[in-house]
Amino acid sequence: MWMMPYWLGPNFLILLPALILAIYAQWRVRSTYGKYARIPTSARITARQAAERVMGSAGITGVTIETSSQRSLSDHYDPRSKALRLSNPDATSVAAIGVAAHEAGHAIQHAQDYKPLSLRTAIVPVAQFGSRLALPLLLLGFFAQLEPLITAGIVAFSAAVLFTLITLPVEFDASRKAIATLRETAIVNEEELGSIKEVLFAAALTYVAAAAVAALQLILLVSARRR
Repeated sequence: MWMMPYWLGPNFLILLPALILAIYAQWRVRSTYGKYARIPTSARITARQAAERVMGSAGITGVTIETSSQRSLSDHYDPRSKALRLSNPDATSVAAIGVAAHEAGHAIQHAQDYKPLSLRTAIVPVAQFGSRLALPLLLLGFFAQLEPLITAGIVAFSAAVLFTLITLPVEFDASRKAIATLRETAIVNEEELGSIKEVLFAAALTYVAAAAVAALQLILLVSARRR
């Protein structure tokens, strides 16, 4: 979603705090995950088993657990195919358990018809299309001074910004469900649960940073259009 706003001049400095937060968030999530990826849980339960237990405690059935074909930290739940994809389902580390439980939290959201998740899923195609279309429209519009193209670019980019904002409650709620279920089912002990909270907080920080950067970019674009 990042775009280099050449036309914003000194106002670009407004983005710096959010960009610094984004850089810090990426470092934090990788360092935290890397730290706890080396520490196994006392129960030696795998990420797959943890996800199954978290979903099972909520009565969730019919969700397949697959190995993600992408790199590490690519774990996600796909509500369209009801598939939970883990980058390392056989890992027994604190980090892997926390991430698997979080993704299982999304499966619980789906089963319970959690409205923000449904809305996020519905706007994914629009957000992806808007993100791809926004930059060409804005570049052409600003350089050619064609206001209709600028407006169209801002509208397209707004869809992508909306996606990042809706993502925040979805991710926070999934982590809350994961932590609560891990505690209730005693899959991990309290010390391990504290470490899992660190992992999930670091991951949440990346979503906060992404939303902040996107929202500030949109504000600057609207300001530039008025000028």
